[in-house]
Amino acid sequence: MTNQKITRREREKQAQRQDMLGAALELFSQKGYQNVTMHEIAGKAEFAIGTLYKFFDNKEDIYKTLMMDQADRIHKALIEAIKEPVEEIEKLRNFVKTKGVLFQSNIRVIRLYFSETRGASFNIGAGLDSEIRERFSEFLQILARIFENGMKNNRFNRIADPYDLAMALDSLTNAFLFRCLESPRRYSYPEDPDDILNILFKGLIIS
Repeated sequence: MTNQKITRREREKQAQRQDMLGAALELFSQKGYQNVTMHEIAGKAEFAIGTLYKFFDNKEDIYKTLMMDQADRIHKALIEAIKEPVEEIEKLRNFVKTKGVLFQSNIRVIRLYFSETRGASFNIGAGLDSEIRERFSEFLQILARIFENGMKNNRFNRIADPYDLAMALDSLTNAFLFRCLESPRRYSYPEDPDDILNILFKGLIIS
């Protein structure tokens, strides 16, 4: 398969698109989705309003593009983190560490998504959420296979269904991340992944 070279014009269009998305993200983060107009986004990005409409149909289109771009990046990075041929426990450590880095380095997008979609009046999430859930479900299946392989290799006890364990670990990491979102000055995501993993791996009840 031959590599297609991107023309200068195509590179310029990609750069313009990213400038527009960056301006929209900054405005959404500052003012909230509902309080931003297309004219404000165009002005912030220093483009004519007509140029903005050449790239995006409306404000909802910009928001969905932001969220889907972010979801794609996170999805690919997490899969990359756990695909290396290392033992299962190291794969899980890589997952916990990578997820923390990804979320903290993209905090504005994450905060925007959760703050806006929690509101009952915010209704553009329906179609968007289904697409993101598709990626999420795919990733959980991959994460579940790590637990399944660990059981087959006699490294993990079969204490629960592998998919349930994958959901439990993902929920644990989310709990720590949400806490950081709520109180960033008070809480930080653990540097040592075992601080999270041991909640699963070490039993609560003293035997």
